[in-house]
Formats: sequence, structure tokens, C-alpha cells
Amino acid sequence: MPTLSLPLSNLLRNQEGFKKLITHFKYLHTRSGIWTVNTSSTPWISKSALVSRRREVSVGQLTAGNMCTSSSGDKTSWLWSVYNETKQQTQDLIPVISNNFVNPDTIFANNEMSLQDIEIYGFDYDYTLAFYSSHLHTLIFNIARDILIDEHRYPEGLKEYDYIPNFVIRGLHYDVQKALLMKIDAFHYIQLGTVYRGLNPVPEKEVIAMYEGSHVPLEIMSDFYGKSSHGHTMKQFMDIFSLPEMTLLSCVNDYFMKHNIDYEPVHLYKDVKEAIGDVHVRGIMYRAVEADIEKYICYGEQTHAVLRKLSMNGKKMFLITNSPFDFVDRGMNYIVGKDWRDLFDVVIVQADKPGFFNDRRKPFRRVTDKGVLLWDRIHHLKKGQIYKQGNLYEFLRLTGWRGSKVLYFGDHIYSDLADLTLKHGWRTGAIIPELRQEIKIMNTEEYVHTMTWLQALTGLLEQMQVHWDPASQTVIQQWINEREEMRLRTKDIFNAQFGSLFRTYHNPTYFSRRLSRFADIYMASLSCLLNYNLQHTFYPRRTPLQHESPIWPEQTSTGAMNIPFQSHRTTTGPE
Repeated sequence: MPTLSLPLSNLLRNQEGFKKLITHFKYLHTRSGIWTVNTSSTPWISKSALVSRRREVSVGQLTAGNMCTSSSGDKTSWLWSVYNETKQQTQDLIPVISNNFVNPDTIFANNEMSLQDIEIYGFDYDYTLAFYSSHLHTLIFNIARDILIDEHRYPEGLKEYDYIPNFVIRGLHYDVQKALLMKIDAFHYIQLGTVYRGLNPVPEKEVIAMYEGSHVPLEIMSDFYGKSSHGHTMKQFMDIFSLPEMTLLSCVNDYFMKHNIDYEPVHLYKDVKEAIGDVHVRGIMYRAVEADIEKYICYGEQTHAVLRKLSMNGKKMFLITNSPFDFVDRGMNYIVGKDWRDLFDVVIVQADKPGFFNDRRKPFRRVTDKGVLLWDRIHHLKKGQIYKQGNLYEFLRLTGWRGSKVLYFGDHIYSDLADLTLKHGWRTGAIIPELRQEIKIMNTEEYVHTMTWLQALTGLLEQMQVHWDPASQTVIQQWINEREEMRLRTKDIFNAQFGSLFRTYHNPTYFSRRLSRFADIYMASLSCLLNYNLQHTFYPRRTPLQHESPIWPEQTSTGAMNIPFQSHRTTTGPE
């Protein structure tokens, strides 16, 4: 079995490393103005493990006393000596951090949750039970592009554009009226450098002029479900199927600008949206996938093993998907086998989420294996039957599956999870396939080195900004420039255009904010469940608030340690 780890987790087992870490963080983040560590809160740290006695002089003393009378050259030399010593300390710390990589198969908790309390497991289908290859994005892009040309009379020259993998990331916002694609943080601020018109970045000065700064007011942000409606001019692209849509928007915008064609951005957005929708609604994508299922569906996500494990432990399971039955049946036959329906107590297709969770008017309708719709009233949701549409309120009445004993998994934070956690008290699990690649990047030596020094330099800037003389400001400005270069480099490590799905420099992205609010747990794929027994409790790490100490021993909890997972298991509990 794999071992699970979170950053810094091994440090509880490596006391000397833990001492170094606490010393380093408290040294960089102290707010008292004294460059020393208060050992009263950590009495087990020896004096030899602390910073050198030369740093026990307060910043205030250096400023008000001897540093005020020093020449500019002395002060510059002093600043650089502090810089070099901080950098050396950071480099000494890197081997400690590098030994504590995050395992991509970990399940991460936003909210404390025990699997022991879960009796019923629910699933979306697309990108939850079934994972697709990159060929599917190319297929959707090409079909929608051709629909624009053939049915909406867009220029034939668009056929020169092919799908561009990794150009966009999930969670981006699109300004429908300005035809701009951008990344926005949790505080509604645009991450400058991530605003694109077509396939080209928009200069920061132009962005600031258009938005009178970099803040996007609430009234023009996307609505609750990320849509541009009722006066909202922003659309947020939240599901993985939206990647080809964003790419197509960018390519068409690029073509029009290159050829100096005057166009209305609102019409372009609606036409692309309609073309992408037609790929799904007309069944074009479904037929293509069914015709070559091995090309489009990735089998290796161990979905079958997860479902078998839950079934063997007496858990009830249900499926609620927007996809049609024929498509789901073909995929599940490939992934699980022809008996896949025996695993589920209720199967609902073409549910029309998120409307399924809010609209009480649509009744369930039974569907035969041949796709024939029956007209009889539904009094019970029976195992082995297939149901279409319906609504959650009727679902709750017929099953009695309410509250925190239900855990539902989906990839779309709004359509799959938001209403369930806000209105119905279900526990929710987000499937974030991008998480695996981002963790692998975070585990690289380049990222660890850059991020550790970036944090240290930021702390140094915070301490030294009190020096306002010209010589000091010249040095500090060089540090600011270096910090900016590193911030750009960390963005590019993830994606050259838009950076990480989860971060806009130091702030969480708008996507991250919604993820933390609507998902109790999140993971790269359902296969991560295989690493946990069904009595496991997920504990969120106690992330320090800004006014709290930056690190304390209980922050690295036992459940996050890099310990073989067998040691966490009980001998009598369910697997």
C-alpha cells in the first residue's frame, strides 16, 4: 500500500528538523520587532538550535540606535548581510522540507468527516466514475468549431485552428462583453498577467484602465452557478468539459483580431456556447465515445474496485448524472462490467443538474433498457430500474436518505455539490483530476526551493520595510523585484498562461474559495478511497489565521504523516 503524506508531516518524527522549522518560521514571522525566538512556548528547543546571537538585536534598536548613525554604505552592507544569512538559513531548511512530499493519492479535508457515519454513497458519472482521455477535448473542440462554420456562417479560416492542450485551466472567468479570459482570486481581484484576449495576454496597464483597477465588483461577477445571467457579465468555467469551450472562444477571438474583423463579443460567446452545447445535446459526443470507447475512456482509475469495496461493506449507492442512459451504460459496461447496475440501489440519468436539486416540479420517469419512456407514476425507486429527470425533493421522500449519512461525489463544484451541502446537509466530495499533476509539480526540487525562498524573502521584506532612507529603499526595491520574478516563475511552473488552479500568487483562487466552501473532502480521483478503511475520520489541518502563530506541533497531525497506511488500520474494521 502507498504511504500518505502532507507537507512537513514527517517533522514530528524528525525532532531536529521540526526544531529547525519552528525556529525558521518564528524568526521570519515575529511581530515583536525582536530578532529572536521566544523559547517559552517551545522549551524543548536548545539555544544552539536558535538563530545566532548576532540576531538577538532588535530591529528597533538597529533603527533607532546604531543604524541611524551609520553611513548609507554600512546600512546597505548590513541589509545584504541579513539577506544572505536568511538565504543560507532557507537553503539549510530545504532538505528538511524536501523529505516531506505530498502523496497525490491523499484525500484532503476542508471539514472534519468520518466515513463511519456514511451509510449511502452517491456519484456523478462524467469525470467521477468515468475519466476521459485528452482525445475527448480535441473531439469536442473540432465538432463545435465545424458547427460554427457550417451552421453559424463563421469564417472557413477557423479550420486552421486546432485544439491547444494546456492553454487554459479550469475555474477561469470570461468577461462576455469585453471578450477577456482571466483568473480571479478569492477576493475578486484579477491576477494581472493572466488576462487574455484571444491567444495573447493583455498588458497590465490596459487591464487596470478597463476595470479601473484590478478588482471585479460583485454585481458583474458570475451568478451562484458561475453563469453570466441577470446582469452578470462574467462567466466562470467550472467543469472539465469547459476546457475546449474556453479554447474555442480564445481561437475565434484570435482569428477576428488577426484579420481586423469587427464583431460583437456577446454574440460570439452565445454562438460558441450553443455550438458546444450542440455537441452534447445532439448526442454527437456520446456516439463518438461509444464507437471508440477505448480511445476516450481511461480505465485505470480503479472505479470498479471502489464500488466493489463499498458494496461488500453493505453501503447503499446511487448514481445521478446528466448523461443519457445508453452512454452511461456503454461506459459502465467497459469500466465495471455488465452487472454494474447490481451495485447501485438507484440510477437516475438525464437529471438536469443543478435544476434537479431545486425544481420540485419534474417527476421521475422510468426508462426501459431500450430507452422507451414509461408513463406510470413512480411510487418507489427500485434497484435495477433506470429513472430519468425527477427532482431531489421527490428523491428524498422516496428513499429517506437525508442529512450527513449521505456522501455525494462530483467534479462540478456548483452543479454537483453546492446545493447539496447548503440546502440539504449532505456530505460532499469533490473529484479534482488536476490535483494529481499539481501535487507532482509541488513535490519537485525547483518548486520547493523557489517557494521556500519566496516565503523567506517576503518575511524579510515585511521586517525591513521600516527603513525609509534612500540607500535602504534601493536594496529593498531589488528584493521586491526578485520576489516578483519568483512569483511569475511559480505561476509558469503550473501553466504558462494562467498558473495554478488553486493559487493566484499567495491568495487562493476563486475556484479554491468555492471548493473549500462546498466540498467536505476533495481528491484527485475515486481511487484514493482505496487507501482508507471505512471507519477513517478526515481531519482538516488547522491552518493558522493571520493573527495566530504560523506553526505549532498539532498542525502536523498523525493522520497527515508519511507513515505506511497499514499502521492506521484497525484489525476488525471494514476495509
